[in-house]
Order: sequence, then C-alpha cells, then structure tokens
Amino acid sequence: MFSHVMLGANNLENSKKFYDAVLGALGMGEGVANKQRYFYRSPTGTFAITTPIDGAPATHGNGSTIGFTVQSPEQADAFYAAGLANGGAACENPPGWREMSSGRLYLAYLRDPDGHKICALYRP
Repeated sequence: MFSHVMLGANNLENSKKFYDAVLGALGMGEGVANKQRYFYRSPTGTFAITTPIDGAPATHGNGSTIGFTVQSPEQADAFYAAGLANGGAACENPPGWREMSSGRLYLAYLRDPDGHKICALYRP
C-alpha cells in the first residue's frame, strides 16, 4: 500500500545516527544520502528522513505513529535499546506483550530525536 514514509528532521545528522541504530537493529544498512535527505530502502518499502524543504522547523504529528515490523520480541527490544542509546526517548508503556482486539502483539514504542513516535511491532 505504501511506497515510502518520510519524516522531517531538525538535525539531520542526529536523526541519521538514531535511525542507523534502530533500523540497524532490524538488519537494515545505514541511510544513503541524497541532498538534504537520507533513505533506508528495503524490498518492502522506503523510509526517509529530511530537513523540511520549506525551511520551517520539522514537527511531529500528535497521534501519528510509524510502525516497523520485526521478527521477534528480542528484535523489538534491540530496536528499543538502540533508540534509547542514540538520542531517542521512551514513550507509551515499556516494551512488552499487549492483548489487542486483533490478537496478541509485542510492541516497543520510542520518540525519535524530533519527537516522532515510532514502534517496533511483532505479531506471532
């Protein structure tokens, strides 16, 4: 359904360090530079960070979440630990199992250096 997701960043190099770490925990390589952007490409889509082209500050969307699929609870925990160690902040509940109407999920939520909420999601 999606071709890509792009988030604004106020300090592109801090955001690259953060996303290199959390996406590295998911087996992805470092971001590839293209002007004022970094791209993380996978067979299933592209994630990117950018300085806003209009010159205004990047802001996060209240109520917005970007979810990354992971292969195990351990990989979600590695994503979470990498994020905390590289400028991210904890949000929501600590990583763990949640009973949802759609079934049991393992979730790990973080805020990136610009306040965007991201999540690692494992669905058994």
